[in-house]
Amino acid sequence: MILEERTVCYDRDLEIEAYRFKGIMQKFPNHFHEHYVIGYIESGRRFLSCKNKTYSIEAGDLVLFNPMDNHTCEQLDDMALDYRCINVKTDIMKKAAFEVTGNEYLPCFTQPVVQKSELTGLLCDLHKSIMEEQPGFKKEETFLFLIEQIIEEYTKPFVQHANSEVREEIQSVCRYIDDHYPERITLDDLSCLSKMNKYSLLRSFTRHMGITPYRYLETVRINKAKELLESGVEPVDTAMQTGFADQSHFTNFFKEFIGLTPKQYQNIFNRDE
Repeated sequence: MILEERTVCYDRDLEIEAYRFKGIMQKFPNHFHEHYVIGYIESGRRFLSCKNKTYSIEAGDLVLFNPMDNHTCEQLDDMALDYRCINVKTDIMKKAAFEVTGNEYLPCFTQPVVQKSELTGLLCDLHKSIMEEQPGFKKEETFLFLIEQIIEEYTKPFVQHANSEVREEIQSVCRYIDDHYPERITLDDLSCLSKMNKYSLLRSFTRHMGITPYRYLETVRINKAKELLESGVEPVDTAMQTGFADQSHFTNFFKEFIGLTPKQYQNIFNRDE
């Protein structure tokens, strides 16, 4: 029997999260993050879908997710996943991009998968430095070198989703969900708001956003829950404030999306307290 290890560390010097999943068989549903994800596969083979394109990823492959990139993944065989990644919030990425390029902007990853990337070694060094709580000097140096190489090879200036390619009706639905996520939201509500019948809304929303309206709502709730947990709000109160029916429902959804229970996630921000 494969023993799972789920280790997460928040680095207060760099203000980024580092995840290490070992022996994981969990399927992650279609979702997005509000931060950047830079990760790599240590072992295992996975089917990855990102922004409606599919990939087969394996050991040595680098994965790059922009904020709001919808993605899902699952095992291709009976070999468990070993995976390391760092999560970088947009304000930290903007600061790093300015340090590297002299320009204040958000970079946009141009591809979600880089096969057999040489950058995995640099990412591994950074990840281990964070996990071992090494001094800030080495970590910051490695982080900036990593961002420099990724920007040079795999980015362009970031363009927000709210552009002419996304219909105003869909934008209004997204804004409504963003503002009302703690409340009970129905497909009828969104249909009336967008002035589209329910089926047309589902098709149009999914085509433009790469994710269904309900999955978008779930993801918004989970992302808001992460913010509350980081600030010290207890899981039971977080569940109530983000629209979940009860703590059990919240815990199951959180682990499905994040790979950790709410309490496990919160504990990484309490290590120095």
